Amino acid sequence: MEEITSRSNGRVKAVAELLSSASARRREGLFVLEGARLCADAGETGVPIRQLFLTQQAIGRYPKETAFLQEKAASVFLITEEISRRLGDTQSPQGIFCVCGVLDKRPDDDTIEKNGSYIALENIQDPSNLGAIARTAEALGITGLIVSGGCDIYSPKAQRAAMGSLLRLPVLRTGAMEDALHICRAQGMQAFASTPCADAVPVSKAGLGARTVCVVGNEGAGVTRGTMALCDALVTIPMLGRAESLNASAAAAILMWEMMCGR
Repeated sequence: MEEITSRSNGRVKAVAELLSSASARRREGLFVLEGARLCADAGETGVPIRQLFLTQQAIGRYPKETAFLQEKAASVFLITEEISRRLGDTQSPQGIFCVCGVLDKRPDDDTIEKNGSYIALENIQDPSNLGAIARTAEALGITGLIVSGGCDIYSPKAQRAAMGSLLRLPVLRTGAMEDALHICRAQGMQAFASTPCADAVPVSKAGLGARTVCVVGNEGAGVTRGTMALCDALVTIPMLGRAESLNASAAAAILMWEMMCGR
């Protein structure tokens, strides 16, 4: 185990850049997880752990998790508490950081399960929403996520909000949602777009279920017109009171519940 004591060490700088920069994560094909539970989830799920950074205090506090992670990691480094505080994205970092290889794939005939139920996220900007949707999707048995645009699924906030679900659930990333919908529909799946429009079909009557992909759009702008045009129907969640729309993660949860009940 190599010991690192300087905050200006090249490896430390590289980890800091991966934590703060989506472009660096895309360029390197790497991302960083923080904390005993999330890092252990990565190891148990089979996520490739390229580097592991630990403090001596973390080894003493989490002996089971750190021993397991040292077996899984290609390289292990002992860091100081000062370096841990520099890297930590939380107020009180646990002193455990994993540099991992990205997992996502592109939607195609091999990665789309034609009998599956997918929630598609178009230009979702809030990483907390993204993480919460992934967590709910896993809990409800959704086949996977299709993601285009918006925030980076590998941002520390998204990964923390997902609590491991973004590591376990199949995530398909695409440059344009229209491309993914063409593939889904070519396999006989139905596509639905969520909208607050009053003339859309109420979600309870839309027939969501298996062989379905349902699109949730940007928190402010909603689903794009191009994506709507490719969908079989527009669906809406009827609301009482004066609220004009639901939070994206709340809307997605209701849609996914209907998808699960309709299977």
